[in-house]
Amino acid sequence: MEKLIEIKNLRVDFALRSGTVRAVRDVNLVINKGERLGIVGESGAGKSVLGFSLIKLISKPGKITGGEIIFDGTDISKYSADQMRDIRGHHISMIFQDPMMTLNPVLTIGTQMKETILAHMDVSEKEAEAICLDKLRKVYIPSPEKRLKQYPHEFSGGMRQRIVIAISLLTSPKLIIADEPTTALDVTIQAEIMDLLLELCETENMGLILITHDLAVVSEVTQRIAVLYAGKVVELGPAQEIIKNPRHPYTKGLIAALPQMAGGKKRLNQIPGMMPSLLDMPQGCPFEPRCTVRLERCKTEIPVLADVENGTQAACFACEGGK
Repeated sequence: MEKLIEIKNLRVDFALRSGTVRAVRDVNLVINKGERLGIVGESGAGKSVLGFSLIKLISKPGKITGGEIIFDGTDISKYSADQMRDIRGHHISMIFQDPMMTLNPVLTIGTQMKETILAHMDVSEKEAEAICLDKLRKVYIPSPEKRLKQYPHEFSGGMRQRIVIAISLLTSPKLIIADEPTTALDVTIQAEIMDLLLELCETENMGLILITHDLAVVSEVTQRIAVLYAGKVVELGPAQEIIKNPRHPYTKGLIAALPQMAGGKKRLNQIPGMMPSLLDMPQGCPFEPRCTVRLERCKTEIPVLADVENGTQAACFACEGGK
């Protein structure tokens, strides 16, 4: 398959008064054209920082300090701010957690959508409006002509998120990064939004990076899963393979903690302890203090991703194939 974006040894640091924090640690990932990848992990694992870094939206004191982001054959990690403006929205779009943080409350939906189109495409205002209507129909917004004249506060949360998705589609991007796109929505609306994203990826042949803590969602929407822990990818492989047969003890813990895994009136399983502070990382494997199958070498050596079986890779000395 043809590569769409390749992340090589990516490192993202935050220079704080108390020291330098490495939020993303030598991440290596490949997303092919039209492929859907889920990135999962606890809060603080580095998921959103990774997503933001791919389009260079890391705010100071954060900075990409190493590695490459190869998009369509070019390393965009070295791009200037002006060059990145052409990439963002045009070739790579991002869907954020809260649609009200994306939409301007004092501008109509039509004004905001047209501004996006006219910034990236050489079309007339009439052509821009036709594109807006087409994208609103694709995300199943009823009466799109009327909706273009309305303001964000006149829509429900689910409708606002659909509009944000429509905006992300305006320039027919090759890749969408969705950062917890259903966090603020109720369960039924969440399902509708995820079904919509899946449908659009298939019909528009777009790549998708879905950032979430919800393993149930990624198992239904994505083709592959990358499990992040303390800024590192600890397991990577086909979605169904990882859900049904997780190798890394952290992935096993995440799946065991799902409510449906407890069943009946049993207590939910939980991973003991907490993720280590990024200012005080263990010398060896970052998961070692919480791991139930740790080996002696885990205290001093850091495992790297290695092939296990059935297309899965795991960074664990206790896993078969761990190095």
